Amino acid sequence: MKNEAVAVAKEPVKPEEKYPAFIEIEKMLDRVAEFTRETSMKAYDFFLERGNEWGSHLDNWLKAEMEVLRPTPLEIKEVKDKIIVRAAVPGFKPEEIEISLKDDLLIISGETKFEETKEDEKVILNEWRSNRFCRQLVLPSAVETKDVHPKLKDGILQLTLKKCAATEPAKIAVEAA
Repeated sequence: MKNEAVAVAKEPVKPEEKYPAFIEIEKMLDRVAEFTRETSMKAYDFFLERGNEWGSHLDNWLKAEMEVLRPTPLEIKEVKDKIIVRAAVPGFKPEEIEISLKDDLLIISGETKFEETKEDEKVILNEWRSNRFCRQLVLPSAVETKDVHPKLKDGILQLTLKKCAATEPAKIAVEAA
C-alpha cells in the first residue's frame, strides 16, 4: 500500500485543463434547477407586488429571469460532420465559464465577480442586473465529448463539436420457437 502511494505521488503532474472548464453534467443540471427555483421565487414576488394580478405571469417570469440571469444569445450551425455553437458572453473570462456536454445536451454557465462600490461612491445608474448566465440546449445530434477545445475571443465563446458517427440499425432475425 505504501509503495503504491509513493508511486502515485511521483507521477508527473498534468498541466491544468484549458478554460473554459468542463464539469459533470449532473452538477450543471443542479445549477440549472437552482436558477429555475430562484427565477420562480422572484416571479412570485413580482406577482405579489402586482396585487396577485392574474394574467401577467409571463411578464413576471421574464422580469425575474432578467434579474437572475444575463441574456446569452446563441448561434448553432451544422457544417458537414460538425456542430458549431457560438455564445455571446461579453465581460466573462475563460476561467469564469463552465461547460457540460453529454450526448446532445449542452449546458454553458458562467459567473463573474462585481466590483463593490466604495463608501464614498454613489451609484447613479446601474443597468447591470446580473453577473451570471446559464443556457441549456439540445443539439441537433449527439456529439463527441472528447477533444473539445472551446475558444473565447472578443466576448464570443465558440465550441466546435464533432457529431457522433451514425449507427446503422441492427437487423435481428426472429427464430421460430
